Amino acid sequence: MFEYITNILIYDWLSLDPTHHWVKSLHFFIYDSIKISFLVVFVISLMGIFNSYFPIDKVRNFLEDKKLYGLEHLLASLLGAITPFCSCSSIPLFIGFLKGGIPLGVTLSFLITSPLVNEIALILFLSIFGVKITVIYAVAGMAVGTIVGFILGKLKLEHYLEDWVKEQLKEKIQQSVLQDSRGLKQRLPAIKEDAFDTFKRIIPYVLGGIAIGAIIHGFIPVDYFERYMAKDNLFAVPISTLVAIPMYSNASGIIPVIQSLVSKGIPIGTAMAFMMAVIGLSLPEAILLRKVMKLKLVVIYFFSVASSIICLGYIFNILI
Repeated sequence: MFEYITNILIYDWLSLDPTHHWVKSLHFFIYDSIKISFLVVFVISLMGIFNSYFPIDKVRNFLEDKKLYGLEHLLASLLGAITPFCSCSSIPLFIGFLKGGIPLGVTLSFLITSPLVNEIALILFLSIFGVKITVIYAVAGMAVGTIVGFILGKLKLEHYLEDWVKEQLKEKIQQSVLQDSRGLKQRLPAIKEDAFDTFKRIIPYVLGGIAIGAIIHGFIPVDYFERYMAKDNLFAVPISTLVAIPMYSNASGIIPVIQSLVSKGIPIGTAMAFMMAVIGLSLPEAILLRKVMKLKLVVIYFFSVASSIICLGYIFNILI
């Protein structure tokens, strides 16, 4: 629907040439701005209704139960795997989970897995690379989300969240203990106000991140990076991961590119590391997360995920 609206605006009303780089960037910016803005308002409103009725303190206590032995992170990764979001689109749900009192480490497991593994990516992988590589990729992507989220959760990094997020967390914890007999109609004004307050806080970062992603999408061709990914380069995997981070795409957009890279002789582990960094880490995502996290936590998050992707790249090259 959003792409249809954008196509009408760009190509029918404005009659712009889709082959021009700046038109591709403009299309990307308008499409993602509409889509992600809608997701921010919709998801936060939905989570507001959920949080208003559901005893979040019980959910939080359940997820923090030591008897789970990290199972909560696996469950969050499973949820991420069935939600077809890119790295930026998954952030509204990430914020909603945080505001609901879900532990930071668990929400990070979701945030890591959601762009890496989803039904669209798996279907494309299956059709291009076959069952074996698809299964390895799915397991590896969920393992990254589960393990990294578990480790970061154990480090107790909540104090690196921005103050406005921590304040809302405290409010939710206090409110969840109180009984509330109001109906949905009476709750909606507060839910609506909270959703739009969050929207106003993060929308400048959303638009700024999308703008950077649009410029990269329109003006930087993927084949620009091919020379860094040659199989005779021992450092091809980390270099491919690092040069991919400034780019921004979803799984459906980058997997066909990976197919062409592999067909040109690029090792599949190197190509996969490049793909995972493109869809799982991006400069626009960092800008969005900066509104929720302090800079140190953003750096820790990116370093942890990038290191995991590099390790997987080498493992893929050995096994496949």
